[in-house]
Amino acid sequence: MKWEIVIGLEIHVQLSTQSKLFSGASTRFGAAPNSQACAVDLAMPGTLPVPNEEAFRYAVMFGLAMNADIGKRSVFERKNYFYPDLPKGYQTTQLEQPIVGAGEVEIHLEDGSSKKVRLHHAHLEEDAGKSLHEDFHGMSGIDLNRAGTPLIEIVSEPDMRSAAEAVAYLKKIHSIVTYLGISDGDMSQGSLRCDANVSVRLKGEEKLGTRTELKNINSFRFVERAIKVEAERQIDILEDGGSIVQETRLYDADKNETRSMRSKEVANDYRYFPCPDLLPVVLTDNYVVQLRELLPELPDAKAERFQSEYGLSAYDADQLTQERASADYFETVCKSCGEPKLTANWITGELAALLNRQEISIQDSPVSAQQLAGLIMRIKDNTISSKIAKQVFEAMAQGEGSADEVIEKRGLKQVSDTGAIEEMVEAVIAASSVQVDNYCKADESKRPKMMGYFVGQIMKASKGQANPQMINKILKDKLDALL
Repeated sequence: MKWEIVIGLEIHVQLSTQSKLFSGASTRFGAAPNSQACAVDLAMPGTLPVPNEEAFRYAVMFGLAMNADIGKRSVFERKNYFYPDLPKGYQTTQLEQPIVGAGEVEIHLEDGSSKKVRLHHAHLEEDAGKSLHEDFHGMSGIDLNRAGTPLIEIVSEPDMRSAAEAVAYLKKIHSIVTYLGISDGDMSQGSLRCDANVSVRLKGEEKLGTRTELKNINSFRFVERAIKVEAERQIDILEDGGSIVQETRLYDADKNETRSMRSKEVANDYRYFPCPDLLPVVLTDNYVVQLRELLPELPDAKAERFQSEYGLSAYDADQLTQERASADYFETVCKSCGEPKLTANWITGELAALLNRQEISIQDSPVSAQQLAGLIMRIKDNTISSKIAKQVFEAMAQGEGSADEVIEKRGLKQVSDTGAIEEMVEAVIAASSVQVDNYCKADESKRPKMMGYFVGQIMKASKGQANPQMINKILKDKLDALL
C-alpha cells in the first residue's frame, strides 16, 4: 500500500520584548529560578493584566511578512487547564479573533523544487512556566520565570507531505522571525518550539487520517526524525489492521521513538471564554501601514537581490539568506574583497564545515568577515593558491591572526617567480624520463591527463607553494618542445 504523510505545524515563538505580555516583569533569559515572576503573572488577587504594545507590534510585523490578513480587532480568551507550571490555572490566549489571519509562505527544498504552505492563523498568548526534572532527587522543580512571556503561536494548514517539507517550513519561519528581529529564534533556549500534527492516509484519499500531536520539539533535526518515526509507527499499526488514537505524544531522541503522553484535548475541554480583564484590541489602518513601511528586507527579497546584484545562483543565494547573520557576513566580505562567487563558496564550504564541527553559529565564528575577506584577497592576487588557502583558514580559525600574518609566519607565500618554477619543471622532467617518453608517444587527447603526474611532482617539490597556473603553462611549453 502507498501511504501519504500529512503534516501541520504549530510553532511557538517567544517574542523579544523586554517585559512580559501582561506585566512589567523582565523576560531576560538565564535569571535565577522564580526571580522574574511577579504578582500579575501569578494572577494574585487584586492584580490586573495590562497588554504589552510591543508584542502586538511584533505580531503584526510577522503577519505582514507572511502576506497574511491582519486582525484589526483581536480578543483574548482564557484557556482553562491545570499544570504545575501554569499557576493561574488558565492561559490568556486568542481563539476566535486572533491578531493574524490566513496567509502563506513559499518554501524551497533541496531538490530545487518549491511549494506554498498556507498559514491558518497566528495568535498572541502568554507562555507557561517550566518544569525541571533534573537534580531534584526524584522530584520536579518549577521555574515560573517564563510564565507570562509573550508568544505568537503560528498554526499552519496541513499542507506538508514529508518531514523534509516540514523542516523547510520551520526553517523559513525561523528565518522570517529572526530577520524581523522579533525573536532570537534560539531553539536550545526554548525561544522557538514546535508541535507537529502527523497523520497518514492512502494516496489518492481526500479524507484526513487520525492525527497525533508531537509536543515541544526543539531542533530541526529532531523535528525531521520525530515525524519520520511517528509516520512509520502509524503505517505499521494501520497495515496490521489497527487504528490510530488521537493523542499527544512525546519524542524520545535517545531511543528515536514517540510515546503516548495524554489523550488529545479538543477546544471544549479547555472551556474557553472571553477574558473579563482585557478589552478587545483594535488596530487602525494607519498603524498597520506604518508597520509595513518599517519591515526590513526579508529572505526571499534578499535572495533575489543577491542573484541580480552579485550574480549568484539561486541555490547559493538561498543558502546565504536563510539566516540574516549569514547574509550580513556575506555582504561584509564582498564589500571588502569584491569576489561574490568566491565568497559564497568559502562561506557555504569551509566556513560552514568549521561552524558545524564546532556546533556554533556564524555570529560566533572564530574567523571574522574581515579576516575571510583578507584571505580571499590573497587568493585573488595569487599570493597563495586555493589549496594553501585552506591551511591558512584553519590557522586563522585557531587564532593565529590574519591571513597575512599566517602566510608570513608560516612561509606560505606562493612561488610565482618564473625562473624558480622553470628550474623545478626542468628538474622534474630530467628525473622522469619514462614518463616523458610516454607523454611524447601518446595521442594528443591523452596528454593533458598525463601532465597530472608532472604537476604533482612539481607541487611536491615546492611544498605546494608553486603557482599552479604558471606550472601548467611552463610545463606544457617544455614538454611540447620535446615532441
